[in-house]
Amino acid sequence: MPETKRHLELRTLLYVVLKAFADRAAIGSDQFVYWSASDPSRCLAPDAFVRLGTPDTPFGSWKTWERGAPELAVEIVSEHDAEPRTWAEKLSKYHELGVLELVAFDPEAAPGQRLRVWDRIDDDLVERVVEGERSPCTVLDLHWVIVPAAGQPAALRLARTPDGAELVLTPEEAERRRAEAEQAARTSAERRIAELEAELRRRGG
Repeated sequence: MPETKRHLELRTLLYVVLKAFADRAAIGSDQFVYWSASDPSRCLAPDAFVRLGTPDTPFGSWKTWERGAPELAVEIVSEHDAEPRTWAEKLSKYHELGVLELVAFDPEAAPGQRLRVWDRIDDDLVERVVEGERSPCTVLDLHWVIVPAAGQPAALRLARTPDGAELVLTPEEAERRRAEAEQAARTSAERRIAELEAELRRRGG
């Protein structure tokens, strides 16, 4: 199915955020993931997926019999996926794939209904109760949150705190924050120098 520009931007943002863990996990985005060597039709192309325990390297597709199954998969729900039958089929495939955590983010849904998460329990994918638009990311020991980002009113992000106050930053965001901190420190130092100079003039007068 063709990818909308918004879907591309949301997927790219999530991929860039997940790349923060590339030193200890392989990160994929929109590559085919195969789990049956004898049946190439058994495949999925998650918007993002993570396999822990191995540094990230380039790959064209992911074959679980060579690399293992991803522990985490994320779907940014499109109009096509939103059909109940289509999503049920996709959920069944993720069960076969063997993911431990499946996340579905629907930017078109109403607030409070945009985030759904499934956990593998007793070899089944069981949907967890999500309160509001925050839920733990058990695979990465972080937290899923939905916040405005990248010019979008709602984007799926990872945070280090349950309240979403400490987001996992993209390199661009980290650089911007560093520059802002440096500017704030420079402004504070200049203000202090001006105060000291004013005090010296006052005493000299």
